[in-house]
Amino acid sequence: MSDPQGYTAPGFAAVREAFADNFARHGESGAACCVYRDGRVVVDLWAGVADHATGRPWRMDTPVIVFSVSKGFTAAAVHLLVERGALDLDAPVARYWPAFAANGKGDIPLRWVLAHRAGLAAVDGALTLDEVLAWDPVVRAIAAQAPNWPPGSGHGYHARTFGWILGEVIRRVTGRSPGRFIAEAISGPLGLEFWIGLPAPLMARRARLRPPAAGLPSLSEMLGADSLTARVMNGPSGLFGYDEMWNRAEILAAEMPSSNGVGTARALARFYAALIGELEGRRLLRPETVARATEVQSQGADLVLMLSSCFGLGFMLQPTIAPDGGRRCFGHAGAGGSTAFADPEAGLAFGYVTSQLQFDLAGDPRSRALVRAVYASL
Repeated sequence: MSDPQGYTAPGFAAVREAFADNFARHGESGAACCVYRDGRVVVDLWAGVADHATGRPWRMDTPVIVFSVSKGFTAAAVHLLVERGALDLDAPVARYWPAFAANGKGDIPLRWVLAHRAGLAAVDGALTLDEVLAWDPVVRAIAAQAPNWPPGSGHGYHARTFGWILGEVIRRVTGRSPGRFIAEAISGPLGLEFWIGLPAPLMARRARLRPPAAGLPSLSEMLGADSLTARVMNGPSGLFGYDEMWNRAEILAAEMPSSNGVGTARALARFYAALIGELEGRRLLRPETVARATEVQSQGADLVLMLSSCFGLGFMLQPTIAPDGGRRCFGHAGAGGSTAFADPEAGLAFGYVTSQLQFDLAGDPRSRALVRAVYASL
């Protein structure tokens, strides 16, 4: 059993026990968990190994890629720009990005992108990895293509295009890349160790991912490479899987605002704490903005995930985000286990990161155990 390091407030010992138990029973390798309640830290734990090749231990400031947890930060950046008057959720994306109007996309409003209703979950055309990481080629391809289904007629998880479409809108209205805008408007002011586009000096500090157990069939093997689900989750051009590729420096250094954010559990919890209340005198978004962002926009059968999902304007809602949490929880999970959310009714903000990728349709047993322990401690 790995011995957790860090802090638990009185009454939260059950979270430390659940965290340790994840290493003993659920195949945890290296991880961290942080919880805020009413703007104050009540859990801040880490344990395990950050790099199995060298034996480097996980430390209090070890960041790791968190995949789609990144979407919560990108959504918050959009809502911040709405507050500043730079964006309108009901305006067509093409108002800010004229080329996006091609092939019948001229009337797609910004809110449909946030709610996974834009019908642009898969990127058409052949792209190389270098072109995807370079930004301009992939956003040009999205602007030129036709929708995968009639926009607004249903919802399907925009696994990577969510970040490219919203990121390009952010870039066009601010003159800054989405990663830079998030760094300057969110991470910097809140003191968050979270990046979309990991700076080179931090590469050596980050944890290295461990792929899931061998023997799991790929989506292409299960559903066919041409299925919408495989095209979305492995695309563009079948370039992406959930394996060692995400340890490559060029992938971590690129900006993929839906997929490659790197951060600590503490950063995730602080971020959500600042969305539901004041954090050291600072609040990220107005209460009415958060309320609007967490109203149900898409619910039911997901055309990509092929199961039921529930989304607000950029955030996963219940029961998608935290089945063991409160009814008003909102946030975003990431592939392989990492997750972060807030519960405004309980005053909770939760962040969990892991380097050991696991996939379970019933929900990750590690994060679920931690969430149950948090609520049992209230």
